[in-house]
Amino acid sequence: MENPTSSRLSLAMERTGQWISSQELPSDVIVTVGEASYSLHKFMLVAKSNYIRKLIIESNDSELTRIDLSDIPGGKEAFEKAAKFCYGVNFEITVNNVASLHCAALFLQMTEEYCDGNLAGRTEGFLSQVALTNLSSAVVVLKSCSQLLPVADELNIVNRCIEAVSSKVCSEAMLPSRSPPNWWTEELAILDVKSFGKVIAAMKKRSAKYLTLAGALITYTEKKLRELVRDQTGGTGGKIKSPESSDFNSETIIDQREILQSIVPLFPSEKAAFPINFLCCLLRCAIYLRASSACKRELEERISEILEHVTVNDLLVLSFTYDGERLLDLDSIRRIISNFVEKEKSTKVFNGGSIFGDNCSAAMQRVAKTVDAYLAEIASYGELTISKFNGIAILIPKGARKLDDDLYRAIDIYLKVHTNLDELEKEKVCSVMDALKLSYEARVHASQNKRLPVQIVLHALYFDQLKLRSGAVVERDVTAERNQLQTDVTLVRENEELRSELMRMKMYVTDLKKNVDGTTSSSREVKKSTFFSSVSKKLGKLNPFKNGAKDTSTIEDGPVDLIKPRRRRFSIS
Repeated sequence: MENPTSSRLSLAMERTGQWISSQELPSDVIVTVGEASYSLHKFMLVAKSNYIRKLIIESNDSELTRIDLSDIPGGKEAFEKAAKFCYGVNFEITVNNVASLHCAALFLQMTEEYCDGNLAGRTEGFLSQVALTNLSSAVVVLKSCSQLLPVADELNIVNRCIEAVSSKVCSEAMLPSRSPPNWWTEELAILDVKSFGKVIAAMKKRSAKYLTLAGALITYTEKKLRELVRDQTGGTGGKIKSPESSDFNSETIIDQREILQSIVPLFPSEKAAFPINFLCCLLRCAIYLRASSACKRELEERISEILEHVTVNDLLVLSFTYDGERLLDLDSIRRIISNFVEKEKSTKVFNGGSIFGDNCSAAMQRVAKTVDAYLAEIASYGELTISKFNGIAILIPKGARKLDDDLYRAIDIYLKVHTNLDELEKEKVCSVMDALKLSYEARVHASQNKRLPVQIVLHALYFDQLKLRSGAVVERDVTAERNQLQTDVTLVRENEELRSELMRMKMYVTDLKKNVDGTTSSSREVKKSTFFSSVSKKLGKLNPFKNGAKDTSTIEDGPVDLIKPRRRRFSIS
């Protein structure tokens, strides 16, 4: 069987022979680039390349017949085109080869200082006037630079490409030039992870919006980790299986792990930049690939920041292997819930409250409901131990659950599946639930549930008895409060009426006073004497001594009837 390498070399030699066969003079130098060799003419190369001229001049061998250029940037493909340029053979400069040609031209010192219209000037003109003026072209040039490092970086080609790409991406994000608006995210997805990271860093310096950055990161992750993040759920139809310990050193796993650990540090600082299902899927990838602790912690913290938006399906994504056959380690789930609870607790303490009271936030209550539903989903797996089940349930503050019905459902499923538990183990499972916080329907079910320990059943029955006994007392208390409220309303209304009457009397007296002050002094004297004379007459009629003194010695002392004036509640003094 023919060796593919020798076949490629023979094709290269054949192509080379086609553009030197017209030369009548025999070749006098052999240029070696790796395993490829080219029979060429010194004077043709020296006319364009100052580097080759120096090699020939500085060589101790006056008849130099072999030159090794294996370290030329771009390899034999770039040298072949540079040699064609020296021989005047036409070829096309494209966005795919311009970076390697430019690096090779500068390496061979094919510059304008040495010869007018040289190759370096041609490639520089194509870069500045064609390649870097278009987003797609700039991305392709940047991608090709990954095979030319560190030379392309030293020659500033990489930085020029990054600046051009980041500038045009930010412009497209603000004013899209075509549909769909995020078409440019697909363009960036062809880059290697290091070049992509440099573009994201440049976009951050240009103050790109966090949603723009997030869109680029999501598309790039879905392209590079296609099998792991398919449909943003991690589901791949059962095709991915948990690798053996030896498989974690495979080239594919190592590359995927490196990509993931390089992408996560590029995330914008805004915690709500990504949808929670994407973050859950990415954390599952980190667990599967055995990524670094720093990578997993960053994803856990971002999920905990927006945990109120999590669904049961999102939590289940984190809990099972890709084939869905067994549970993963639930440590990440516990840390995520614990971080969220601590954040809520800090917020409540800062505001002067307590998360363990009855005034838990709406977000905390939503998370509690989701966690209880999640426990019901994983309770049916036999490998779930009591400590893991309780370890998740107790993370939620008791005040966050208005009723423990959802938690009771999860406990009931757990007891139904784990039939080999003794009474003490059953009581341990039920210890996370408050039997007094069950609804009437749940208490009825619990009182008839043979899977529950006797103590829990007794608690439910005792609570119902307390409700029945206190029902009549509660009804009497409610009636008494209603009557007292009606009495208070009547008294307040009567008090207002008295106030109004007093005000009318005061206004009447004021009007009389004004009328009296407006009369003449003479009329006041007449009225005054008339008034006093009438009063004297009335007092004379009431004088007990008018007809002489009466003998009071015969009057017996007896009880005096003192009638106290009527007092009125809420009267005005």
